[in-house]
Amino acid sequence: MDKLIPSFEEIRALRRAAVEQIAEYYDTLADRPVLVPTTSQALRASLEEALPQEGTDFDSLLRTLDDVIARYSRHSAHPRFFGYVSSPGTPVTSVGSMLASAMNINVTCWRSGPAATDLEHVTIDWLKEILGYPRQAGGLLVSGGSMANFAALAAARSAKAQYNVVRDGMAAAGRMCAYVSSEGHFSISKAAGMLGIGESNVRSVATNARMEIDVTELERLIEQDLDAGYRPFCVVANAGTTATGAFDAIGEMADVARRYQLWLHVDAAYGGFAALAPSARHLFARLAEADSVALDPHKWLYLPVGCGCVLYKDPSTAYAAFSHAADYTRAIGLERDEAFAFWDYGPELSRPFRALDLWLLVKFVGAARLAEAVQQNIDCAQYFGELVGASDDCEMLAPVGLSIFCFRVRPPGYEGDLNALNERILVNLQRAGGSYLSNAMVHGKFALRGCVLNYRTTRRDMEILLEDVRKAYLAVGA
Repeated sequence: MDKLIPSFEEIRALRRAAVEQIAEYYDTLADRPVLVPTTSQALRASLEEALPQEGTDFDSLLRTLDDVIARYSRHSAHPRFFGYVSSPGTPVTSVGSMLASAMNINVTCWRSGPAATDLEHVTIDWLKEILGYPRQAGGLLVSGGSMANFAALAAARSAKAQYNVVRDGMAAAGRMCAYVSSEGHFSISKAAGMLGIGESNVRSVATNARMEIDVTELERLIEQDLDAGYRPFCVVANAGTTATGAFDAIGEMADVARRYQLWLHVDAAYGGFAALAPSARHLFARLAEADSVALDPHKWLYLPVGCGCVLYKDPSTAYAAFSHAADYTRAIGLERDEAFAFWDYGPELSRPFRALDLWLLVKFVGAARLAEAVQQNIDCAQYFGELVGASDDCEMLAPVGLSIFCFRVRPPGYEGDLNALNERILVNLQRAGGSYLSNAMVHGKFALRGCVLNYRTTRRDMEILLEDVRKAYLAVGA
């Protein structure tokens, strides 16, 4: 057998073995620990070897995958994994990723992948429809929310600089300032640093008691920068913050942006697909006024990691920021749609076939079932908030935001350091493996933080989570 060129029957055998392991993984998922504690040294001891000169049989590789890699991974698809903002993936997209790898289309432009390019345009139209974003808007799929924020900020910079900053650099543009709440994602500041705007020119705006941006403080900072001779150019609204799920008042921020002629970007990487849920739809009433939107289908559309999205209300602004030409990329004999190139609208040249998983999921499952799952996630988070509210040993530290909840254990009569206590509870909980939370700081208080982002999660899982937290507290021995 030439393992680089296996026969039809040999490929079928590989496929059967792999799909069998995928099916078994999903079937046993709820019975696995969310995380099995280990060390980097132990894992390296199991995996490290000299460069293999000869091939290994596929069954042996699958055993290593199951016994080491899967066993010692943190299972984001587990129904009680509530850490960070992590998608569980889906069975159909696990197959989709296999198909995409088989075709291995480099979706740089239409001529490199005609069907893949048009399929991406179709799926982008679906995302706009979910959000109620203008039909004439453009967009593309990127690696994730951080890259989507980067691309949007690059377009904003070019649109508002009054100079060709792509050609001449930032020196001629003066000091440009962007504004985002103190709860905004760090990728905004990181993008500003990479774009030459400077992290120090991203103004951190105070929030209100609900952790939403204080619009009055936003205007004060804009006026302060104008008085100093700086150039405000962009305001960023959070459509679901990472820490607490807070949702900024997009309409009020749109009014501010219009008043000062600023670019309005909405970071909806986490919360954007809450637009599918009836209970959250009203939050998106004025999203269509945004100049750009960052989304993460690999969060609340349950896609595998590696699929973000940026939308531009006016695609020509992105073209001004990213278009580039070289003889070796010149489209010959093609015009209009067939001459389209994704590299003219974003930072990447080589691009995987991200749209296939998105198309497969929506076509196979349907938007109605996805909407039901998103609403169920929100309902589970609200239910957990009710459980904590009815308890005498825990307290909420912020309102439930979309599907994110932040709370802490507060035993009756406890007089010690609650932050330190809850840190120890978190470590015990994660090591136990039954449920998994991450952490956040809320008004200076250490919070046990959870995000429900899994269509498998039920109200019973929320009850088990609280039981597991109490067991983790008992293990502290406080």
